[in-house]
Amino acid sequence: QPQLVESGGGLVQPGGSLRLSCAASGFTFGLNHYAIGWFRQAPGKEREGVSCISSNGGTTNYASSVKGRFTISRDNAKNTMYLQMNRLEPEDTAVYLCAAQFTYTDWYYSDPGQYEYWGQGTQVTVSS
Repeated sequence: QPQLVESGGGLVQPGGSLRLSCAASGFTFGLNHYAIGWFRQAPGKEREGVSCISSNGGTTNYASSVKGRFTISRDNAKNTMYLQMNRLEPEDTAVYLCAAQFTYTDWYYSDPGQYEYWGQGTQVTVSS
């Protein structure tokens, strides 16, 4: 059974940094066949895309609100994906979820509806 488990969330002051991890297991094909996305959902708001990365890591995409502050990466050999978040702002407070979707090509998906597999999420709170 495919599984994604996020970790690394917590409470951080504005301007601080966090590194989220997403550990994958149980996928039928190697992780290099799956596009990965990071999404977030704040209370009362819709789930929004944060960043996504193609199956082999060659292409990335960022929401305009995080571009220049967040960096997505993946280590397919370790079955782990990362989201480095710098210069965090209170508006970044949300539950962060990673998602995976099988792809035949080295591409990504930015719409949460395109992802089949989801983790449970990790809470990120930015507050002084």
